[in-house]
Amino acid sequence: MKRKLLLLNLALLVLVAAAGWQLRLKWIAGKAQERRVLQPVSKPPVPSTAGLPQAPPPANAGGYAEVAQKVLFSKDRNPNVVVEVAPPKPVPAFPTAHGVMNLGSGPVVLLSEKAGVASRGYSIGEKVGEFMLVALEGDELLLEWDGKQFKKRLQDLKPQPGTQVAAKVAAPAATGPVAPTVSASAPVVAGPDAKVSEDLRSCVPGDTTPAGTVRDGYRKVVTQTPFGNACRWELVK
Repeated sequence: MKRKLLLLNLALLVLVAAAGWQLRLKWIAGKAQERRVLQPVSKPPVPSTAGLPQAPPPANAGGYAEVAQKVLFSKDRNPNVVVEVAPPKPVPAFPTAHGVMNLGSGPVVLLSEKAGVASRGYSIGEKVGEFMLVALEGDELLLEWDGKQFKKRLQDLKPQPGTQVAAKVAAPAATGPVAPTVSASAPVVAGPDAKVSEDLRSCVPGDTTPAGTVRDGYRKVVTQTPFGNACRWELVK
């Protein structure tokens, strides 16, 4: 009986020792895990650049000039490009101004496309030859041509003395009897000129007909303006 008790105690002692050993192993493993978690992460070492080849310099277009100038595939290869610039267009002659009228429907400027040509009334936005009448500012006209604007005074655009006479005297007959010479003092043909509106016509430049004269159903009217006398022919109703 005693022997059995001794064996039982011995077995219990072995079990307690084994359990204690297992607990110790688990405690050691827990400590190791704790150290791994709490230990700071070490940075990887920076690789050394010693011995590595340097990066090539950036490409420079000027370094290829010699290649562009060499004869590669064509004998007429030329790196020098010649740019031909067209000469600027000459500004045409400006129109001739004879006066300004305003009968309530806006200003009307009496203009001739060029010297010696019959005049007529032009409103803002109309073309006078190659020019566009853009605006009338006081005694100045704003003309536009080829995308460019020109500001001209009415006084500067007035016809030069003798222009109308020269236009009528020019171009004698090439053959046949010589035509009689027209004197510079010959009277200018008077009467209504170009049509401005349904009831209004302009005057011939240099018209000396007295104001109030009735001709071809129109009456001559002369009014004073800051630029001189403004002449027009109004329809007689």
